[in-house]
Amino acid sequence: QVQLVEAGGGLVQAGGSLRLSCAASGSFVTINAMGWYRQAPGKQRELVATITGGGNTNYVYSVKGRFTISRNNAKNTAYLQMNSLKPEDTAVYYCNAVVGTFDYDYWGQGTQVTVSS
Repeated sequence: QVQLVEAGGGLVQAGGSLRLSCAASGSFVTINAMGWYRQAPGKQRELVATITGGGNTNYVYSVKGRFTISRNNAKNTAYLQMNSLKPEDTAVYYCNAVVGTFDYDYWGQGTQVTVSS
């Protein structure tokens, strides 16, 4: 089992910044990839950014150049630095980890990010 604990959400004005963190704990050998997804009210959950163990990253187009995903493999922790935030970034942000030989998916409980205009 893997537990993911997120932190760092909150309320910020448009143009501001927030940094999310996601710490993984439990029984696992390898975290293959970690990522951030978000879900706004009335919308489907969407991928925001992912990072592999080797540091390869992928971003949804709407956050490119504003968000940066990073990872500390020694601490099993992923981060999402969010700059130049916009009201449309308002959502619950979920951490995801893909673990082990069979790529099991684990999810955090979610953290609210609210950007006011």
